[in-house]
Amino acid sequence: MKTPPRPDASSPSPAFAICRARRCTALLLAASVASLAPAQTVTGVGGSPRMPITGVTLYRSGVGSFERQGPIAAGDTVSLRFAQDGINDLLKSMVILDEQQALRGVSFESNEPLTRQLASFGIDLSGNPSLADLLGRLRGSRITVSADDGPISGTILGSETRQQAVGDSEQPIAVPFINVLTDGGIRSVNLTTVGSVQLQDAGLNAELGKALAALAAHTTDRFKSVAISFAGQGSRTVRIAYVGEMPVWKTSYRLVLPSADGAKGSSLLFGWAIVENSTDDDWSDVRLSLVASQPVSFEMNLSQAMHVERPEVPVPMVAGASPRVYGDSAAFEAQRDLRVAAKRRGEGSGGGGGGFPPPTTAAAPRAMAMDVAAGAFGGAVEGDEDLSWKQSAAAQAEGGAVGESFQYTLRNPVSIARQQSAMLPIVSSEVQARRISIFSAADGIDHPMRGIELSNSSGQPLIPGPIAVFDGNAYAGDAQIAFMGAGDKRLLAYAVDLDVACAITNDSSTATVSLRIVDGYIEETQKIRSTVTYAFKNKDAMRGRTLLVESPKSLGWDLVEPKQPASETGQVYRFEIDIPADKTASLTVAQEITTRQRLAATDYDLPTLLAHASSGKASSAVVDAVRKVATMRASIVAVERDLESAAAERQMITSDQERVRQNMGSIEKGTDLYRRYLAKFDEQENRLAELEKTTETLKQRRQQLSEELKRYLSGLDVS
Repeated sequence: MKTPPRPDASSPSPAFAICRARRCTALLLAASVASLAPAQTVTGVGGSPRMPITGVTLYRSGVGSFERQGPIAAGDTVSLRFAQDGINDLLKSMVILDEQQALRGVSFESNEPLTRQLASFGIDLSGNPSLADLLGRLRGSRITVSADDGPISGTILGSETRQQAVGDSEQPIAVPFINVLTDGGIRSVNLTTVGSVQLQDAGLNAELGKALAALAAHTTDRFKSVAISFAGQGSRTVRIAYVGEMPVWKTSYRLVLPSADGAKGSSLLFGWAIVENSTDDDWSDVRLSLVASQPVSFEMNLSQAMHVERPEVPVPMVAGASPRVYGDSAAFEAQRDLRVAAKRRGEGSGGGGGGFPPPTTAAAPRAMAMDVAAGAFGGAVEGDEDLSWKQSAAAQAEGGAVGESFQYTLRNPVSIARQQSAMLPIVSSEVQARRISIFSAADGIDHPMRGIELSNSSGQPLIPGPIAVFDGNAYAGDAQIAFMGAGDKRLLAYAVDLDVACAITNDSSTATVSLRIVDGYIEETQKIRSTVTYAFKNKDAMRGRTLLVESPKSLGWDLVEPKQPASETGQVYRFEIDIPADKTASLTVAQEITTRQRLAATDYDLPTLLAHASSGKASSAVVDAVRKVATMRASIVAVERDLESAAAERQMITSDQERVRQNMGSIEKGTDLYRRYLAKFDEQENRLAELEKTTETLKQRRQQLSEELKRYLSGLDVS
């Protein structure tokens, strides 16, 4: 039979491009990507040849796609061995292709939980039982133990511990005993004195050996076998693809700049991929592709046998007959009349009478089962040779989409020994690289960085990695790039430019732009200006500099000087200036922001307003409105002063009356002095009454003036 052609080396994804081979069928056990420990060995049962790795695709997310290819004959079974912790991921991603569509099946060793495996044997070794516990689990079994007084044979009744003193110690310890039913009665045997225990049941001995073998296999076997069986006719080539865990492939670059002495020439970029073969297989002449994308990767325990907890339902039991107490027939007849009336009203359950469901026929369960079966298999019935399963496998084989990720595919096959690494050239291209010095205050130094403005004209993306920069034939420094798409530009800095020094001066100012009245408040518009001046000195007497200055952006501020940056990012403006040899240059960067604040019109300083009006920042209408507000406010202030004067006079009179009262208390009534004090007291009381009226009038006047000012300010808009 003709062997299918080998996929082209430029195929986008070797692991899945094989799905395009005509008449091939894919068995897709799962399609998602996950971590997998690659195979240890690949052999064929019955002397079939090895199935070596022929293609590898590595991803930046730490996984790799592997393709194996080899000839098989009819009836062959290909055996793969995978690390135990990687079998789950094999089940998620393995794809098997056979042009004869003769895949018989895939089997693998069960990964039943150890405790459940041990519990399934006749002797339960789960939980690392002691000898006493183990014999206790074998109650009813016949054993022979070798005790100090000779062998003892009998049936195990159970085990127990007893508190006994040992030697001269007063503190008792727990001593295990086994109770055995012998022909002479029940014997208690101290297990600390027993030399050996023999199970007389050959079946139990065999179960013990199986349990120990399962325990040993679980602790020592690090690998699992996967057997892939094929039917068909004759020999042909099959392909197996799967995804496995791999180290992230890395990149490093070399950028060679033309000599700085003025010679013309292009810059050269060389890129290397660093690849590790962490598998236990040698890669011999494999097709290697390096993909830049990061597919989603997760783990799922598919090989672990899982059991669902099921509820325990009691066995249906028929209740035993009990003595009965017979009720009155009249009560039964009344209850029957109630049921009949309810049925006439439509309150009874549908179906049979008396509220019971209709009887089911014996054929109903079988008919229901047939309906379920027909739905599960798409209408197929017994004996129907429907090909839906084969069609499903074939459809999945034709669905090997590559996706939109960029990848590097090496033109020549690659050979890397197991557990070895290699550097592989992936980029060699002329690129545009302009020499430039880059200054950023965020660097915290007074010198710019020597750098380049790199244009990715290689025609392919550049993966993040370090770049060793060479100036002509001399090493100049290291740089680092992020991901660069084809045609992108990036700044790279590789050394400190000590020949250029910088000094920074910061300044700020605030100026009122305009005044207007809005809703009775004076709205003052101000413009705040922040200025940064960069002064540079080029001490290199031989070469000038093209300097790119990064000046930080301020959120919400507008750039006013210079008018336009050379470029910008979300955080900085970039300005370009030229500094001749042994010369100085400066750059002033100004940013402005406009703010508005509202002040009460009654509190605004009139001389300041007049000064703003004289400079054209406030209109005469605004000045007139503020003057009127000031006049109205002055009237209110005058009334408040009168109120304060009346209150002060009232307080003075009250204090003087207290003095008069004290004097009158020490003078005899009817004297002239007493009569004078009494007359003065009367005058003060009259004055207090007048002040009370005056105060009330002033308060009313103040209320009136305040309301007039409030009405005037309400909705007052003057520009």
